[in-house]
Amino acid sequence: MTALGTPIQGVTLYSFTRAFHGREYDLEGLIRKVAADGYGPGLEIIGFSSFRGFPEIDDRFAGEFRDLVDEVGLVTTSLAVNADIGIHRDRLLDQDELIEYMTRQIQAAAKLGFPIARVQISITPDSMERLAPIAERHGVTLALEVHADQYASHPRILALRDRYERVGSPFLGFTADWGATVTGFAPSLLEAYRRRGASEELLGQVVALWDEFSEQGPPADQADHGQRFGRFIGLAAQNGRPDLGIDFAINGTGLFGPARVDDWLEIMPWIRHVHGKFFGIDEHGEEPSVPVRDLIGLLVRNGYSGAISSEYEGWHWNDWQSPFEIIAAEQAVQRSAAHNAGSRMITDAAEARAALANHLPHALLKETNA
Repeated sequence: MTALGTPIQGVTLYSFTRAFHGREYDLEGLIRKVAADGYGPGLEIIGFSSFRGFPEIDDRFAGEFRDLVDEVGLVTTSLAVNADIGIHRDRLLDQDELIEYMTRQIQAAAKLGFPIARVQISITPDSMERLAPIAERHGVTLALEVHADQYASHPRILALRDRYERVGSPFLGFTADWGATVTGFAPSLLEAYRRRGASEELLGQVVALWDEFSEQGPPADQADHGQRFGRFIGLAAQNGRPDLGIDFAINGTGLFGPARVDDWLEIMPWIRHVHGKFFGIDEHGEEPSVPVRDLIGLLVRNGYSGAISSEYEGWHWNDWQSPFEIIAAEQAVQRSAAHNAGSRMITDAAEARAALANHLPHALLKETNA
């Protein structure tokens, strides 16, 4: 029997993008607030959005960053890196260029003390195989993000899983993004559309269309995804709001994935990190469109003791509520769900560090923490 997991509570600074862009907090200020308000101990950061000059990181900055994380009692969990194959206007990166580009980001993750680099779906099985020895050399696990409109049993994800199994490197895995397993159109986004003048009739049709797709399950392939995308655009045009069509389509297909919770079992042994994607908290203190309790229960029952980064995506449209209060409420749901599953969330930095050291093949974590 698999021992129950004890997931590590954490957050990604991406959740606070609006406060960061609004210059309410700089990077140090956000890190200190995460620690002071108890959103950690796990800390995830997006490299290109938070570190000037990324992926070039000088020794002095890296030392100051690691000292700050130690000082406030947090634990670095995942550095989100980008597979930007289209960074040139006239061509895509070839494979050798992509490997070099990703290598510099892996090196940056190691220098900053992150044991995981989250990579994106544009990385192919061949590229991941080539990156495996580089990741091993730097002690950084590559965890490819499974994000809507992909899902765990999608052919592209299964092809990666099968390649991982063949390569046999413990430094290859997945980041499970809960946005792949959503149960309803986010009420906070509907409210945002309402504030943009969308009629109740139109919003009702948007919800009904998403529910129809949810009943069918996730898209079988890119053609199916494209057909769903087009139907959201058409729906907006038919109701006299073509300006909302692309918005409906992007969110309805790219943020709200309708895969079932148990679909994660397809890749459970390879899940190295989790994005606790969510969109809001209702008047009952629950997430109305993401089955947080079921997802936590699944992780606990299957022995997952890695980090979960609360990833609040509602900041894109919700400018009337505090993301800090919403994160705190969602993490309370996670802790309650872990308790109900017979376990708990780890909220102590030293215990989190030890758990990560056991969960990952080699965590770049100090034995002691100031």
